[in-house]
Order: sequence, then C-alpha cells, then structure tokens
Amino acid sequence: MRIGLYPGTFDPVTLGHLDIINRATQLVDRLVIGVAINRDKGPLFNLEQRVAMLEAECLEVSARTGTEILVHPFENLLIDCARDVGAGVIIRGLRAVADFEYEFQMVGMNRALDASIETVFMMADARRQAIASKLVKEIARLGGDVQKFVPARVNMALRDKFGPITSHAGEY
Repeated sequence: MRIGLYPGTFDPVTLGHLDIINRATQLVDRLVIGVAINRDKGPLFNLEQRVAMLEAECLEVSARTGTEILVHPFENLLIDCARDVGAGVIIRGLRAVADFEYEFQMVGMNRALDASIETVFMMADARRQAIASKLVKEIARLGGDVQKFVPARVNMALRDKFGPITSHAGEY
C-alpha cells in the first residue's frame, strides 16, 4: 500500500490545500493529512477545529476518489510523523519560488534523517497560487469576503470568528 503524508497547519484549510489533497489521491492508496500542532504560530482555530474542518472536507474527496484519507495531528518531527503513519512519501504543495527555497532545505534535512522517505512537490493550480491561510485570515479579520479562497464551511467558521462581511466596494 502506498501511503503519503501531506503535512501543514491548515489554519484554516483553503481551496489550495484541497487542490493538493485531490491531486495527491492519484499518487497514493492512503493519504494522511498531518495537522501540525505548532504552538509558536498561535493558530486562529484550535487543533480540534482544524481536524474537524479537514475531516469534513475530505469525506467527499475520499468518497469520490476511493482513496482512504486520514487526518492525523502531530507535534513531533515531520520525518518521525511520516514513520509513525507508515508513509513512504511526503507531499508538499508549492505556490511560488519562495516556497521552493524553504522546502528545498527541508527535503535536505529530512533526507539526512531518513533517506527512505521521498518528498514529492506538487505545484498549486494556477487559480490557487495566491491563496495562503495567513492572507485568508487577514482578509476575513478585516471584513473581506474569502468565499473564493475557502470551502463554504470554513467561510462560515471564519465569519463566526470575525463577524459578517463588510463591503467597501465603490467607496472613496
């Protein structure tokens, strides 16, 4: 069985993340979504909320693709998480050159820790390349509409956190 690990903080899960998840199901038999517990980042959504969002969004993907998708919180090294879930491949999404530079360093370190676990980079769909969770949270916090960037349930969760959308279109 080919097992892949797609790690991230997913705070919140975006349409960009879901694009990578959908496409990753074509590469593996089981896809584990590793939800990082990163206390230094101070996430907007707690771990349970992020896991629940991903589980809800991945149900449809799993049913449509036939790929088993598991959501797995982790707080240890990424390479240790990959070993824990039996992953032979780590899947990483790339949006821009800046992502590649960071990811390139991570691959080198992960290969030094365990050369048997491969990393596969997937370029974000061109329509999704600008989407970043950090920017989505900022737009939502300032009352902007993020429905083009996140699933409907996530949009509602953001509105619950920050309040209704305020439109400033056409104002001077």
